[in-house]
Amino acid sequence: MQTNNKFKETLERYIGYRGIDIVLHLKNGNIVELDKNRKLEGEFVVGNLEQGQVKINLQEISKADFFAA
Repeated sequence: MQTNNKFKETLERYIGYRGIDIVLHLKNGNIVELDKNRKLEGEFVVGNLEQGQVKINLQEISKADFFAA
């Protein structure tokens, strides 16, 4: 549980930085690159993709990569 809270805190901090690109690796094998208009709503990461808005539960994320843009 503590690991999940630390992950959420870290992700929330980096979501607020617009100069950082975030790539999420999901447990089902999909990879999602978040746009700059991303936000955290409770237990969900919300972002916009070419296909439309995506809402990803934090429990579906296996890891996140952060890149300085």
